[in-house]
Amino acid sequence: MKENNKIHLTCEDYTVSHKKFNLFFNAEFEMLETFPQPKLEELSSYYESSEYISHTDSKKSIIDKTYHLVKKHTIQKKVNLINSFKTENKKLLDVGCGTGDFLVACKNNGWEINGVEPNLNAKKIIVSKLLNNEIIYSSLFEFSNEKFDVITLWHVLEHVPNLQEYISELKKLLKPNGVLIVAVPNFKSYDAEYYNEFWAAFDVPRHLWHFSKKSIDLLFSKHGMSVSKTLPMKFDSFYVSMLSEKYKTGKSNILRAFWIGLKSNIKAMSNNEYSSLIYVIKKG
Repeated sequence: MKENNKIHLTCEDYTVSHKKFNLFFNAEFEMLETFPQPKLEELSSYYESSEYISHTDSKKSIIDKTYHLVKKHTIQKKVNLINSFKTENKKLLDVGCGTGDFLVACKNNGWEINGVEPNLNAKKIIVSKLLNNEIIYSSLFEFSNEKFDVITLWHVLEHVPNLQEYISELKKLLKPNGVLIVAVPNFKSYDAEYYNEFWAAFDVPRHLWHFSKKSIDLLFSKHGMSVSKTLPMKFDSFYVSMLSEKYKTGKSNILRAFWIGLKSNIKAMSNNEYSSLIYVIKKG
């Protein structure tokens, strides 16, 4: 398959291995694929870093502190979004729930919560935050006859090895009138184009796939699902730009990062190509 597609970029893993990975353009779905992709038994080793903040709750660096400051605001916006849907029983599944703050907020808003998180360190942190001993599963495929009103994947779909199989399973777990929420980086945003191979949201090889708006439409329509709404994640451009500056120059360059993040959002006001996008997806 790769021989028929062109190399779009070559990027470095700045978090763990410092190895180089190619990004190939997949013409069928208009997305990028990381190559080579780590074997399943190797994949977890690329997440074992204190710098991988979604698994640690670290607040050491200025980038960490910025992440957590924004996180409180974005969690409330996420909860407001799922509360806007008319559901039967308010049964939620959050896939890739990290250290669990979104799940806790949903629980406090009357949702019956369920979570999937493969990372053991993150799971320990989640358990310490939950009071009723809710089970956090390690895999999406551990569910049997469960059906959910809302399934959320906040920056998760880009991490899953078997993409088509995963989307098929998500559809099975969703109630007929349920809602799937998928948030992913957008490689057609201005900040992605500006930072190019240094764009932090490429995050190889943890990010196996790199999506555009067209990618998501094509992927989910193949499984009989459709995007009903697209929403921006405006803070992502600033956070990603801070990391990207560090990768590119060795320094955070906060003012430059802020300017590039702001410029990305301004440009996206006309073309909706934000650094990250939330897709509200339904069956049919």
